[in-house]
Amino acid sequence: MSSIKRLVYAVIQFLREQSQRDDYTSDEQESLEVAVQCLETVFKIGPEDAHLATSKSLEEVFSQAHPMSNELSPVESPSISPADTEKAEKLKDEGNIFMKELNYEAALDCYTQAIELDPNNAVYYCNRAAAYSQLGNHSTAIKDCEKAISIDGTYSKAYGRMGRAFAGMNKYKEAISSYQKALDLDHENESYKSYLKIAEQKLKQVPSPTSAGWGFDMASLMNNPAFVSMAASLMQDPQIQHMMSGMMSNAAGGPAAGVGGLTDLSSLIQAGQQFAQQIQQQNPELIQQLRNHVRSRSFSGSAEEHS
Repeated sequence: MSSIKRLVYAVIQFLREQSQRDDYTSDEQESLEVAVQCLETVFKIGPEDAHLATSKSLEEVFSQAHPMSNELSPVESPSISPADTEKAEKLKDEGNIFMKELNYEAALDCYTQAIELDPNNAVYYCNRAAAYSQLGNHSTAIKDCEKAISIDGTYSKAYGRMGRAFAGMNKYKEAISSYQKALDLDHENESYKSYLKIAEQKLKQVPSPTSAGWGFDMASLMNNPAFVSMAASLMQDPQIQHMMSGMMSNAAGGPAAGVGGLTDLSSLIQAGQQFAQQIQQQNPELIQQLRNHVRSRSFSGSAEEHS
């Protein structure tokens, strides 16, 4: 039992060190602290058990606690026939063509089939991550990038695409970390340098006053044809028209009011925020769609070459 407690103590120390890392978010740090508390409670380990500390690495402590673990045979990768390898490459090439044609669903299908034939090819996961990002599924894109990196830890493009996926989720701190790792592996890549600079600027930016605390910029939406079309359709709704009329009345000024009763730009912004907040209350699904739409366009950049 002492060897197990020593192992648990080492795990606790490791988690506690990880929870203090600057590149982790507050939520991640909190989760690690909760894990530490659970382990301490279950195994009844506290500050008075400092005698369990060791200078050995966590792997060494684990090996001593479970000596049989070193005797396990490594899991062998399934053999892939030359025919399957060739077919997977063709599917990858087809997927790349679909990506250039902006047919992301078809590209996604090709990359998935290639992965099924050859699940140990980092390029296929990385390319599929690009397709997922273009479809707005950034979280799944990140998982594919992580899989690609687990296969090939020196694959800079996987780190770069993971950075773009994080940026698409407005997680600029994580995006910066990913871009930096990509640059560490590919020092002269101008795209990574550019994206890193943009992410650093985004991290420093103060939220737009027109965002009303929602997490997206209304001005950028007004330049989006899809949003303008949706807004025009929305304004045909009698309930929305009535709500808009009431909003305008509330924002109206006195005799000196300008066109439509709005006295100045700040009144217009306030009226727009009020309208948007009421839309959010009545149709939160619409607001979430808008968020996803904006995120899917973040860092889309120009068409990139695929491996």
